[in-house]
Amino acid sequence: MHYFLLGLLVLLLVIFGVRGFLNANPKTLARSMRKAAGIAALLVAGFFAATGRFVFAVPIGILALSLLGKNVGGIGGFGPFSGSANKSAGQRSRVRTQNVEMELDHDTGDMEGTVLQGKFAARPLSSLNEPELLEFLAECQSSDAQGAQLLEAYLDKRFPDWHEHAGSARSSDGAAGQADGPMSSEEAYEILGLQPGANKTDIRRAHRALMKKMHPDHGGSTYFAAKINQAKDYLLGL
Repeated sequence: MHYFLLGLLVLLLVIFGVRGFLNANPKTLARSMRKAAGIAALLVAGFFAATGRFVFAVPIGILALSLLGKNVGGIGGFGPFSGSANKSAGQRSRVRTQNVEMELDHDTGDMEGTVLQGKFAARPLSSLNEPELLEFLAECQSSDAQGAQLLEAYLDKRFPDWHEHAGSARSSDGAAGQADGPMSSEEAYEILGLQPGANKTDIRRAHRALMKKMHPDHGGSTYFAAKINQAKDYLLGL
């Protein structure tokens, strides 16, 4: 009877797994598959524990928790499941201009920012509605061309049709496409989302990954892309 129930459970998991595979977003498919494998392993471990076979239940349970991203006694991330899923978890790049500080989440490509001065000072961009963002954009266009470029990239992601409601043109790429002033080592690491002392391989890898997300041809910010390039060149001594 136990084996029948286990087989039925596995069959249901396979059915739901196939349905999820067919409807999944490729970007999240690997994460979903790892989670499904972890849940399946956890259920199998529970089955062995319920039938008194702890010699099988314990290692399978540890494997299940690892697949689900849990750390058990220093053990975590087995084999191929320990790869890129948690490689840059929580890693962010930061770029600051006169009026705004912008963050880029390496895992999701999402942008968030904070207003540094002006009418909306100290407010996160996510707390501003579209009219408020357009008002802030007008402030940046008059005093902070680089900040305007960053804000336009943010608006493109959050409100794709914002330019239809804006009363002014986009900032000139030429005005905002140059990185401003000399760069410090601390700023360069912060832009690439790396810890001080990162090796050349990590610097090049971070640069490539960020440019895929922030290149102007992919809807990114010209200014952000220029800063990413400047940070790479500074750290590699080019």
